[in-house]
Amino acid sequence: MVREERIAVPEGVVASVEGKRVKVSGPKGTVTMTFEIPWLELTAEGKEIVVRVPLERRKHKAMLGTVQAHLRNAFKGVKEGWSQRLRIVYAHFPISVKVEADKKRVLILNFLGEKAPRVAEIVGDVQVRVEGDEVIVEGADKYEVGQTAWNIEKATRIKRRDPRVFQDGIYRVGA
Repeated sequence: MVREERIAVPEGVVASVEGKRVKVSGPKGTVTMTFEIPWLELTAEGKEIVVRVPLERRKHKAMLGTVQAHLRNAFKGVKEGWSQRLRIVYAHFPISVKVEADKKRVLILNFLGEKAPRVAEIVGDVQVRVEGDEVIVEGADKYEVGQTAWNIEKATRIKRRDPRVFQDGIYRVGA
């Protein structure tokens, strides 16, 4: 018994399926996803993407829902975009953040008075900008935006110090 779900492609969004790879394009950018699941079948029919699984077992139905969620996130990303906001927090040494978009990295300068800059990688096609004491990460792919925000947050982790006392860093404050 085969179970299938049809996901409608929104207006202004173009989706194409090539085997296990789905490419979604829109005004905010392009998202490409590969679903390496042997028993999953993806096809494009008109303005819909059809996802088929061979059986109605629990893991097949769960994977069907997961693929639907990934596709909906891609549709929203290429149409509206995703963003994460991070706040720069320091007590004594003022932290400055520079974005090197050409090298796809973020430099965190003067963190805890350190001379060497801390470096965070920008993943994929994501834009990072600094506005006052906030760092804004924006892009079409939800997972690339989240990973870039985590890379920036992780670069300012303080080890071997009491986190209740040493609260300096860059922390997520919302979307």
